[in-house]
Amino acid sequence: MPPERPRGEDAPTRLVEAVAASRAGEVSPPPSAGAGQLYAALDLGTNSCRMLIAQPRGNQFQVVDSFSKAVQLGAGLEASGKLSRASMGRTIQALRICQKKIERHGVKRMRLVATEACRRARNARDFMRQIKRETGLWVEIIPAQEEARLAVISCAPLVRSGTEQLLIVDIGGGSTELVWIDLAHVAPGERAQAIMRLHTGFDAQGAGGARVVDWISVPLGVATLKDQFADVEDDAARFALMSWFFEENLANFSPSQRAMPRQGFQVIGTSGTVTTVAASYLGLRRYDRTKVDGLVMTADQINMVIRDYLQLGPEGRRTDPRIGRDRHTLIMSGAAILQALMRIWPTEALSVADRGLREGLLYAQMSADGVLEDGPF
Repeated sequence: MPPERPRGEDAPTRLVEAVAASRAGEVSPPPSAGAGQLYAALDLGTNSCRMLIAQPRGNQFQVVDSFSKAVQLGAGLEASGKLSRASMGRTIQALRICQKKIERHGVKRMRLVATEACRRARNARDFMRQIKRETGLWVEIIPAQEEARLAVISCAPLVRSGTEQLLIVDIGGGSTELVWIDLAHVAPGERAQAIMRLHTGFDAQGAGGARVVDWISVPLGVATLKDQFADVEDDAARFALMSWFFEENLANFSPSQRAMPRQGFQVIGTSGTVTTVAASYLGLRRYDRTKVDGLVMTADQINMVIRDYLQLGPEGRRTDPRIGRDRHTLIMSGAAILQALMRIWPTEALSVADRGLREGLLYAQMSADGVLEDGPF
């Protein structure tokens, strides 16, 4: 499957649609939002099912409950083109826990989305109906561009005022989204808000706003890239092949064809891979989001962690508390993607974002309801 790119005029997808308008009986107007209103956002990915329940606080939000489970929904998808019965069973069990949390907190405003595995699977629509029957939750499959937009707006608070060229990278389980944004014509103090306004679409940006130079969705994430090279036994050789293969899939991403000035250039990485590398660098035996989110790592520091992973080998990675048992089989494919990106754009640093699709969903819903101090974008 080739990388997905925008073609022609793309009508912006509203980020706050509760359900598709064509599904009769499932659309209801949002309840009146107030300061105490709770919001839920769920990301059903190729590897994990993750949810946040949060409350607006100023121009941010406060998480009141969360859930994360490695369900491996995409297991076997590469070979069969379908979601397996076992992976769907694991996912239903996780979603039942999410449903109970939503019910216990009395959440009325929510958006629950599925990404690359469900975009690719032939039986995904049937699975969405099964989820509805067995849990009462309606999960929508979103297109790649909307996934990229949501990841972008979640990273807005980490954009530096001096950033003129911005690359946001979201390494998922089944795909990797890259978005290149030109901020040179935006006033330094308004660059974060300009990023938030990109939720209206990547194609038509007004004068003085953030301009999307290019974006791409590569159908290679930590799970799908690992599956591509599962038959290579040598650990170091497998890592090198994964990294070069991912780089080949970026050949048509236009910013990769030109060298970018280091001054005013910022790369933000959002994914479990990036946060795990950051936690490993910090030596965290117990993960601490406050120490990881917003951390700036140099290219040398990232390469040092990756070399350490290779020296550990599969068994050493499995028992390393900094990596964790849920991620040890996937960390090298994620590291291969990260190393390829740092090789293509020789940059001095990468900003680590412990945020992504769920945070973007929350920002979009709260912004639409006007409950953030900055008002609706």
